[in-house]
Amino acid sequence: MLQSPTLVNESACFGGTVGFYKHWSQVCGLEMKFSVYQPPQAQERPVPVLYFLSGLTCTEENFMIKAGAQRYAAQHGLMLVAPDTSPRQTGIPDEDKDWDFGTGAGFYVDATQEPWSQHYKMYSYVVEELPALIAAHFPVLPDRQSIFGHSMGGHGALVCALRNGDRYRSVSAFSPIVAPMRCPWGQKAFSHYLGTNQEDWRVYDASELILGGTELGCNFSGDRPILIDQGTADSFLDTQLKPDLFAAACAKVGQPLTLRMQPGYDHSYYFIATFIEDHIRFHADALAISK
Repeated sequence: MLQSPTLVNESACFGGTVGFYKHWSQVCGLEMKFSVYQPPQAQERPVPVLYFLSGLTCTEENFMIKAGAQRYAAQHGLMLVAPDTSPRQTGIPDEDKDWDFGTGAGFYVDATQEPWSQHYKMYSYVVEELPALIAAHFPVLPDRQSIFGHSMGGHGALVCALRNGDRYRSVSAFSPIVAPMRCPWGQKAFSHYLGTNQEDWRVYDASELILGGTELGCNFSGDRPILIDQGTADSFLDTQLKPDLFAAACAKVGQPLTLRMQPGYDHSYYFIATFIEDHIRFHADALAISK
């Protein structure tokens, strides 16, 4: 049974509220945290909900503090939910040793390898437990939800949407890791969380999911576009992100993709804040009550 979340603190924002919460997660087996922006419309009626998955080293705070999304969520009547990026203080040895693995780097997978499999179940947490918690305790329309994210969170958003096309009406990403099987960040995380059999990695690789289709469990409707923004001055562009691989996969199977290469922008939240309005509008259109 889902326990009610505990409000840690709350602030007024653009006619609504930003709240930070904690709760006991049955999936992860410990306390987890998340943040919620409730737009002013939520005071009168249930509203659609848009989930944001953050990147490496981030918490449930980064997006709410830095992205500037609340102004546009208020205009369109969308609730925003941002979970933490990993379990914390699990007691696993060396959990905090590396910035790109362990704490703050859950990679939105369900770990199968000990000791990580005891708590690192971020895929199930994001797709199943957190939405159930939000639906039970916040005024949302649970059948109208979408997802987006940044970097590691962009990877997570794409994977969650591609594998759960019946749950998410739209997906977008900023600077996503689109082919984790073919970059150092992904290879490091997957080998520890999922083991050395790379066949087991494919269901958490957006490019592989697009190419594998229903055989890998990809059920995202092929007539729905995907939006990706990527900065050309991103220092991780060629080594870790590799958007060309995802673009090629989409082109091969006919998946509509809008990949915008933004000149001069890097990997930071300054980049996200610049184009956040476009992404909120993109999701608002997909989540429109009239549809």
